[in-house]
Amino acid sequence: MTEKGIYETVWPRGKKTVPALPLARRLDTLEGKTVCEIWNWVFRGPEIFPAIEKELASRYPGCKFVSYEKFGSTHGGGESEVLAALSDKLEQYRCDAVISGVGC
Repeated sequence: MTEKGIYETVWPRGKKTVPALPLARRLDTLEGKTVCEIWNWVFRGPEIFPAIEKELASRYPGCKFVSYEKFGSTHGGGESEVLAALSDKLEQYRCDAVISGVGC
């Protein structure tokens, strides 16, 4: 506190140390594309991913899916290894798009 009951304030966030990068170009369609699923193994993935697959397959003929089981958990003890291998696996499975998340 400074004189006369005036408080000093500070910005609660740290300085940005990494510049923002532009987003990847969006796909025009998922028709005939390969969608890879990445999950943190926390919340209802075995229920949610099949529902997403069913809906996307009905909307986009030829859309294929690579299960989250092929990638491993992005949360927990082995997450560093999973994330380190992610780029290579996305290339290996020829992923055109990724659904990542579905955690709580």
